[in-house]
Formats: sequence, structure tokens, C-alpha cells
Amino acid sequence: MSGVTLSNVIKKYGDVQVIHGIDLEIEDGEFCVFVGPSGCGKSTLLRMVAGLEETTSGQINIGARDVTRADPSDRGVAMVFQTYALYPHMTVKENMGFGLRMNKHPKAEIDAKVAEATRILKLEPYLDRKPAALSGGQRQRVSIGRAIVRGPEVFLFDEPLSNLDAELRVEMRVEIARLHKEIGATMIYVTHDQVEAMTLADKIVVLRAGVIEQVGAPLELYRDPDNRFVAGFIGSPSMNFLNGTVQGGAVQVPGLGGAGVKPPVQMPADGTAVILGVRPQHITVDEGGDTHTVELTESLGGVSYMYLNSANGDRIIVEAHEGDPVPEGSKVGVSFDAAQSMLFDARSEARIR
Repeated sequence: MSGVTLSNVIKKYGDVQVIHGIDLEIEDGEFCVFVGPSGCGKSTLLRMVAGLEETTSGQINIGARDVTRADPSDRGVAMVFQTYALYPHMTVKENMGFGLRMNKHPKAEIDAKVAEATRILKLEPYLDRKPAALSGGQRQRVSIGRAIVRGPEVFLFDEPLSNLDAELRVEMRVEIARLHKEIGATMIYVTHDQVEAMTLADKIVVLRAGVIEQVGAPLELYRDPDNRFVAGFIGSPSMNFLNGTVQGGAVQVPGLGGAGVKPPVQMPADGTAVILGVRPQHITVDEGGDTHTVELTESLGGVSYMYLNSANGDRIIVEAHEGDPVPEGSKVGVSFDAAQSMLFDARSEARIR
């Protein structure tokens, strides 16, 4: 197995630059997730590693090899796509071994590798079935099995769970996490779903507009984001952001009825426009207050999410774990521990620490 290193990697389509000088090191055996909104460049970057997109400038190394200009077949990677791309007229066994047969590997070697992939993915009961007789999750496991059989140095996953329903997505997340632990391969995984990123990754790369915003372990990004974008993207529901102004060593927040809040940071000069960030689980609803209106309540059994509107139009999401939901239309107040809040510069959106 091998790690992957990107050095000042740039991608242009004509005069349009979509990847802006990416520098990134993915360790051998690491599970790295590229995450970000649609159009941020995560799939393009993955396809550049695979060799399916030409690298305009910069260098891509897999292990000690410079593969920047190498053909996809010579890079030692295997890619699993959003679409399963299985041959409908072939059985599961035939689909998994097809690539090796085309490269004229001995039949005994093909059978052994298919058997090992089948064991890892628990596909034994389905070997003689054709794709039409499989569920979506089973088809995706066959697609992953086809990649395993090739014995690549690096596995590349391009939103492989997007076509599955919610229950199967959870099941396949567990399968992919177990697969990584069992074979220990380097894996790069693209998704727009931050829940997938948080649950699968050793390392998350947050991308926006072809630029890396932050790289780190899942909980590191959640607890210590560098800017508003990362703070809002990592975590579900998203962090609440309230506009405020520094006055008298505190943040005056109109969305909290003008209350002064003192986050645990070096406070900027009076008059500075800032953004206060608070996670939904750190906010408590006071049913005796009247600063906010309950617009909507999502009751999910063990947890409820309340969407509150303040008098000035700011929305706050509150996560509650106990008691009955507050009726929609009710007037409530909110409170939170300022030590749990974060502060961002309103102009640059960088974290104020």
C-alpha cells in the first residue's frame, strides 16, 4: 500500500481554474475524505488522482512514484463510482473477476482473489446472481469487490452511496469502515454528506471553490474550525450564526434581544462587526421568555430540533433531548454558556481565537 502526495496541484479548463494549488499529504493506510458543497472541486481532485482528469500543473505522487502523467491503469488505483457500472449479463463472480481476465491473469489467481473479496464483503450467497437480482447495497458491494480484486495501492470512492436509500447508506457506511480496518489500504472518499465524512474518516479535507479550507481529524474540525465555513459545514444540524457588534468588551447580539455575550477569546476593538457561533446542543430554551418564536419542531423520538425566529429575523436551531416539544407558535427565550460559543470576523469569516 502507499500514501498519496499532492504538490501545488492545479486544474484549468481553458481559462477557468477550478483547482487552485492544492498541497496535501495522505498517509499510507489512511482513510481520507474530501468533503464540500457541490461544485467545490472534490470529484475533480479525485479524478486527477485516478488519472481520469489531466493535471494542468503540479505533481501527484503515489508512494515514491510520480504519477502525474501516468495512465490510469499504471497508477495502482481502483475507483468505485456513484453508479455501480456492472455488466448486466454477467454474474457477480464474473463481474468481480472481469478486469483480471482481460489482463490475462491465471484462472487460479482470479478465483483466489475473487474468493477473498467475496469473503471480506460477505457476498458468498450471491456469486451466481446477475445484477438485476441484487439490491442497491449488494450491487455496490460487488462494485467494491471488483476494486478489491485488483489489489490496488489506493482505493478511490466517488460518492458511492448517493444512489442508496437512508437505511442502506448506514449499512454501507459500516461495511466500508469495516473493509478499511480489515485490509488497511489507503482510501480517498468523496462525499457532500458531512455525516459520512465524520463517521468514516481518519482525515477530512474540507474544500470550497477549489481551495482547501481546513484539514484535520473529524473531531478536530468540529471542535476547532478555522473559519465560519468549516464551522457551518461540519456538524449536523449546522452551527447557529448570529450577527453582532463588539461593545464594552462584549458582543451585542440583536438576535438575542441585544444581550451582551463574552466568548472566551481576545475581544476585538469596540465597533468591530463579528459573527457569534453556537452549536444547537449548547442552547437551552426558556419557556418563560418571549424573545423568540417557535417556527417549527422536528421530533425524532429521542431528540427534537426546534427552529426559532427572533424579532429581527435571525433563525436559531436548538437541539433538545428531554421533555415534550414546545408547541409551534410559542414564545420562548434562549440561553447558553458563552464558553461554548465561537467568534468569527464578519468580513473575513476567519475564526477569532
